[in-house]
Amino acid sequence: MYNIAVIPGDGIGKEVMDACINVLKALNIDFNFTYGEAGDECLEKNGAALPDETVELAKNADACLFGAAGETAADVIVRLRQELNLFANLRSVKSYPNTNALFDNLDFMIVRENTEGMYIAKEEEYTEEGAIVRRIITKKASKRIINYAFQYAKNNNKSKVTGVHKANVLKITDGLFKETFYEVAEEYKNEIEAEDYYVDATAMYLITRPETFEVIVTTNLFGDILSDEGAGLVGGLGMIPSGNIGEDGALFEPVHGSAPDIEGQGIANPMAMILSATMMLNYLEEYEAEEKLNNAILSVLNEGKTLTPDLGGNATTTEVAQAIIDALN
Repeated sequence: MYNIAVIPGDGIGKEVMDACINVLKALNIDFNFTYGEAGDECLEKNGAALPDETVELAKNADACLFGAAGETAADVIVRLRQELNLFANLRSVKSYPNTNALFDNLDFMIVRENTEGMYIAKEEEYTEEGAIVRRIITKKASKRIINYAFQYAKNNNKSKVTGVHKANVLKITDGLFKETFYEVAEEYKNEIEAEDYYVDATAMYLITRPETFEVIVTTNLFGDILSDEGAGLVGGLGMIPSGNIGEDGALFEPVHGSAPDIEGQGIANPMAMILSATMMLNYLEEYEAEEKLNNAILSVLNEGKTLTPDLGGNATTTEVAQAIIDALN
């Protein structure tokens, strides 16, 4: 039995999580789902956006599924990543049929460092005219995430890793990241090609030649921005799953937020949440179930009859989940 912590959160997080859990229950796997609270509603109700009980629930689980948080996102998901030491954020950018993808041949992974950079949120008031923020890049964290990216490439039959930085301007911090990238690359030189680009050039290349990327590894803020750009290439945020991986735990979540503008309408696209669940199955080494669920998702998208409005259809969140369940069966 797998003990799975389930944190639906706010807005459409609850809706896509319900759809995801129903799909997972259709698999022949013994899951024990235990629910925890977090997010804006939790803050209003309990006085804390992320109660200690929810953190402990996530720490003690085999894996965690997270939906979305609203205004308290930084207090919830960033803290969860830090508390569970989930140093690697994986964001898959893949083309699927009938999703308004701008390219039909994309399949690359953005590996984003999760524990430092600007997202440690060390901000302070400086003067009446402005403020300052600390950006921390360490050798240890850089080496860990870059090695993870090369190992991911090796394990998934990828032949190239691209390091992304801004070392021409941020000479010390990103200079360290670039230097470490090539130190790690040397260890894989007989198996994996290594290249590096500035982040602004990468943003352009994601538009002009995205098919040339296989694995991108970068720092926290850059990875966050580039993965949303990647979402725009393949049908929007409703199609981008993600995983947060650590040495002793993992959390899986859709990239989209709580989307209060469509909350309660039943039209949220559950694909990113369900695709995140396939990443969880891979993490749990349930490879047969992962392949089965991926094939069911692909079958529904290929058919093109049960799509939510963001993909040009008129299906509800529940109807998409049921179509995937029917495909599984």
